[in-house]
Amino acid sequence: MWTVDCTPTIYNPPMRPAYLTAARDLQLGREWAVEGETRKALGAYRDALDLLRTLPPERTRDILLGHVHLAFYQTYTLMGDAKTGQHHLQQGVSYARSTRDPVARAIAEECLSGLETVL
Repeated sequence: MWTVDCTPTIYNPPMRPAYLTAARDLQLGREWAVEGETRKALGAYRDALDLLRTLPPERTRDILLGHVHLAFYQTYTLMGDAKTGQHHLQQGVSYARSTRDPVARAIAEECLSGLETVL
């Protein structure tokens, strides 16, 4: 005889832990960048970027990608190497615009206004 389990299950998407890990890497990277530990910061951003690129496209992933790319750019700028971060600036601005995340958009605008000052 067949039995059916009718116990309700709570759906927990497997991506949630990945998002939390990427967000933590981003946070640590920002803290290290402010403390002057730029190599550690870039490594944390790289970990977050690599993890997020394994996930399927989704708004949360794209918002985090925008923040990570902009953090890369800001860190390279702190290091005096904004030219190396240009790709990250372009990617971050693109994600900020497409997701319409207000925080990412504000950071992108700040990065772009700083760029205009230099030019």
